[in-house]
Amino acid sequence: MVLKGNIIHFARDDLGGILVIDYRKHRVMTFDSVFEQSKIARRRPHLPVHEYSRAMLLPVAFHRPAHVTILGLGGGVVANALLHTLPECQVHAVELRQSVVDVAREYFDLSDSPRLTVTVEDARNAVDALPDGHTDFIMADMYSAERMSPTQVQREFIKQCSRVLSDSGWIALNYHRTPDLNGAFFRQLQGEFAVVLAFKSKTNNTVIYGSKQPFELPANRDPRLVGLEDVLPIDWRRLMARVIRLS
Repeated sequence: MVLKGNIIHFARDDLGGILVIDYRKHRVMTFDSVFEQSKIARRRPHLPVHEYSRAMLLPVAFHRPAHVTILGLGGGVVANALLHTLPECQVHAVELRQSVVDVAREYFDLSDSPRLTVTVEDARNAVDALPDGHTDFIMADMYSAERMSPTQVQREFIKQCSRVLSDSGWIALNYHRTPDLNGAFFRQLQGEFAVVLAFKSKTNNTVIYGSKQPFELPANRDPRLVGLEDVLPIDWRRLMARVIRLS
């Protein structure tokens, strides 16, 4: 929940308002002044602050994607983190609202790297239009002011994401609550991915991961986790220790 801070920018489009709020160490994007859509460390804008945002990056520890597709840009902190951590990676972000992209560029230091492409479009249509095997890692974090996009719990969306992933691809999806593990949606995940994992954040968000290939969770002292901490200090080992296998 957003606490008292200095509102430094306000914009409105057909989908509502966008506020940028400054605190002593952090900057926040919010759509309704209650829930934080994006949060960055003002001195290190490539460093995710929200625990679930950090957790969504975990597959990078054991899968070095050449291409990542982000569905839901927000302030661009995940895009910046990927570009900072993976110097050869191409990142394609899809965002529904041009006004969000504008705010990300002006107030959240969204990278102007030629390795980043931003498309303003409905994510479902964007994924449907991608060719088979187009990307190595899909990160879906699509929220309005009040709720998560219904697209993220649609079986057809998961099917299409699986189709556009490479044979060794991964998906990470941020949910405001854990999907029904006995429901049709979870069965769709199990049918599309060889391994399904989950991370529960302290704010009760659940990040669901799917791997196209069989996978075993790394040991806590895995050198890949230790090395990544030097590049992007988000406490990779502590986060990884809280990932559980669902199938």
